[in-house]
Amino acid sequence: MKRKTFSILLFLIVFAIILTGCGTSDASSDETTTLVLAENQSEDYPTTVGAKEFARLVEEKTDGRYKIKVYSGGQLGDEKDVLELAQLGAVDFARVNTIPLTEFSDDIGVLAMPFLFEEEEKKWEILNGDVGRELLDTLEGSNLVGLSFYDSGERSFYNTIRPIETPEDMKGMKIRVQASEMAIDIVEALGASATPMEYGEVYSGLQTGIIDGGENNFPSYYTSGHYNVAPYFTVNGYQDVPEVLLGSEDMWKTLNSDDKEAFREAALESVDVQRESWAELTAEAKQVVVEAGSELVEIDDITPWRKAVQPVYDKYEDRYDEWIEKLTRD
Repeated sequence: MKRKTFSILLFLIVFAIILTGCGTSDASSDETTTLVLAENQSEDYPTTVGAKEFARLVEEKTDGRYKIKVYSGGQLGDEKDVLELAQLGAVDFARVNTIPLTEFSDDIGVLAMPFLFEEEEKKWEILNGDVGRELLDTLEGSNLVGLSFYDSGERSFYNTIRPIETPEDMKGMKIRVQASEMAIDIVEALGASATPMEYGEVYSGLQTGIIDGGENNFPSYYTSGHYNVAPYFTVNGYQDVPEVLLGSEDMWKTLNSDDKEAFREAALESVDVQRESWAELTAEAKQVVVEAGSELVEIDDITPWRKAVQPVYDKYEDRYDEWIEKLTRD
């Protein structure tokens, strides 16, 4: 009941914010309709850069009949909030991580499987193609419309104790993970002890020895300051869960077929710009942490790592086997 009341209040607050700005799905003239996109990252973050490119392309492809106002920095709420707002039709578009979407589609959780893709470019060829579209369409029935995937980088392990070169080096370590069954299963399959913990507590946990390590991408490793207390970073890219650009079904139903196609094209075409921005941020973060003294262990052969997480594939085979085959076929 409390969450429902909060959602109603948030809806009213967001509606007021939007009315003072541009208006959701409201025609600002006889020829232009302005839509709203919610983004919880900062103005210059790669997903915001991608969202702005999406907005630019939509305006271009519809000859100015549609414009999209991007609200960055969490102005319209966090990921859970904007998902609810999109379902209610209070915002027209949102960018969220894949993981929260598993609440509405069990299938999309396949993207969290460890070492799922062997090649980065092959991965994006698949996600931007028919199989990716089919996976996004599993959101049907949730009042959400999946439009495209955005890059969120590869997650790797870092720790305070020693360089990790093989799964055996992780044995006995306490590794912080997100509060997810699969995250726990992956770390335990690699021989470490999985320790669920709020992200804001990780820095002090590393400092005090409550945990020995964590896992994330380079930009997060840098911006969180974790590199200051956990200098050993193993670059094995064990997981690369993407972000998702999605629309509200209420808004989507107001578009004609040509405009729907234009919006889908704009979403897919914005991916290259978003990925380029992510690559730049990753390179910058990598340079900073290396100059600060972090030791990077590059893993060239991930075969032993793939073998170690086979129990995870065995456990989730019934749930994801069909999707794994589709996503990894040559």
